[in-house]
Amino acid sequence: MLAEQVEDARDGEILVGYGVEDLDIDSYNQYRQMYINRQPDHPWNQLGPQEFLYRIGGWRKDRESGRSGLTRAGLLMFGHLTAIREAFPNFMLDYQERPEPKAELRWVDRLTLDGSWSGNVFDFYRRVIRRLTTDLKIPFLLEGDQRQDDTSVHKALREALVNTLVHADYSGRASILVVKRPDMFGFRNPGLMRVPLDIALQGGSSDCRNRLLQDMFRYIGLGENAGSGLPKIFQGWASQHWRQPVLRERGEPSDQTLLELHMLSLVPEKALNSLKEELGSEVFSQLSGNERLVLVTAQIETTVDHSRMMSMLNIHPRDLTQLLSGMVDKELLERDGSGRGTVYFLRGARMLDLLTESEEEGEEAPKGPDLSSGPLGERSGPWQELKAIADPIAQRGKAPKEEVEAVILALCETAPLRLEELEALLGRSAEFLRKRYLLPLVRNRKLRLQYPTKPNHPRQAYLRDDVSDDQ
Repeated sequence: MLAEQVEDARDGEILVGYGVEDLDIDSYNQYRQMYINRQPDHPWNQLGPQEFLYRIGGWRKDRESGRSGLTRAGLLMFGHLTAIREAFPNFMLDYQERPEPKAELRWVDRLTLDGSWSGNVFDFYRRVIRRLTTDLKIPFLLEGDQRQDDTSVHKALREALVNTLVHADYSGRASILVVKRPDMFGFRNPGLMRVPLDIALQGGSSDCRNRLLQDMFRYIGLGENAGSGLPKIFQGWASQHWRQPVLRERGEPSDQTLLELHMLSLVPEKALNSLKEELGSEVFSQLSGNERLVLVTAQIETTVDHSRMMSMLNIHPRDLTQLLSGMVDKELLERDGSGRGTVYFLRGARMLDLLTESEEEGEEAPKGPDLSSGPLGERSGPWQELKAIADPIAQRGKAPKEEVEAVILALCETAPLRLEELEALLGRSAEFLRKRYLLPLVRNRKLRLQYPTKPNHPRQAYLRDDVSDDQ
């Protein structure tokens, strides 16, 4: 904690006793070649090794003391493993490819600090990013007539890996761990976040723990220092309709930050194809990714509301409100309710698909509770008038189905009635009334639900419905 308070960045310190002989020359040369390929006309390409290191932050001069030498960033980025561990005793890099979507520690491929390679951060990035993106089942894009293999998912994985390396607390006890599974990618770095989670997800704010490392990656086109890394990761995942990434902190057994990128689709392919067929290819092709996700969710879950879609979309609440209103204006959705109770559903959707078949005729009606003393809450319509309509049935143990239906329709024409109120009026159990009478009457459009898009609404009630089938 004291180190975080005192040092604005953790990797600018000059390491006494370390020099260019502690660097892995192959790693350094690979980096310079990537720099040249990206910026072939840059004047730094003409500099000698030590001067180039100085320009990118790997070597520093302390003008006050006159000392100069390798920085922590320079050693971490290009050093030999032995030298790195002398300066950072807890230094550990680990990549694991696991064959099954389980947390068990079994792998089919692993890259760790075993002495078979340099062991520095730059070399770890180069080796791991190839493994992460190999066999990535993402359809390629066309830009003009050129195939673009660098999709938003590839970019998201690069950002995630770079973020893990540049935000790590290399004095911390947790290892840097990257996991690839059939269902997800996982990233862990030692140290907690230096920006509050909600601010980091909005983007635009950056407080990198290792700013020189961040600069070194940025010079070769990897990572950002404008706080756009996390939004880019979330956008890449949203482009595939995958579950929103999970970013969290953990304080035990040591401080660490974890990022989980699950490849579980929020949009089943069958539902997407059904929506495409219903809307038509032309209309479907003009929908944004967020609009498709809203429509498919409404198709699967019958209704959606603001809070449900906020849990699925990486979008500002105000923008989501405008998105839903715009979809209503374009007649992609219908709306019911107001304020926080507003729900949205596909055009022409009815709740009849949720209704179950009625019971067989001839069953004697089980008695409901004796609640005849009055209404179960403040209801419109005098209770005694309703009792007068219901009593001819309530006083009889059995009655013809047609008579019971006629009384139910008369009651619901007088006032919207909830299930427990019909139970009290008619002297039949709620479950018996619902299955034998109410659901069939709704199916036949003789009754309707007061809240048709929210069958479990706490004040759900039944009303007489005289709408004909052709309306």
